[in-house]
Amino acid sequence: DVAMVDEEGFVHITDRLSRFSKIGGEMVPHHKVEEVLQESAGREAPVFAVTAVPDERKGEALAVLHTLDRGELPDILRKAAATGLPSLYLPRLDAFVQVDSLPLLGTGKLNLQEVKRIALATLLPSPKPTQLP
Repeated sequence: DVAMVDEEGFVHITDRLSRFSKIGGEMVPHHKVEEVLQESAGREAPVFAVTAVPDERKGEALAVLHTLDRGELPDILRKAAATGLPSLYLPRLDAFVQVDSLPLLGTGKLNLQEVKRIALATLLPSPKPTQLP
């Protein structure tokens, strides 16, 4: 972690990515969502990586990188919902981003910064270029 002090003396801790999303005031654990999606897909090797993206209405929204065929997702989401997972924990179908492989660190662990970067770049609209007169 890196602590930064701004001009007004406020300390900001950076470089730590949370494994939770705060959606409408409730904390949603990414590992739990990944676990249920993984089990619902019936796969041994990891095929999902969950992160958060900003959401105007609820603060944050879930975003999921996956390596599966997009056609499998509706059935996986139905199975995940049937496990009793709270609906707040269920990502929307349009929150899934297909990738060739999940980004990993040299240690073999999920590269959370890269997961978030890909999700943000893919799911959030890019700002419109400013038109000069």
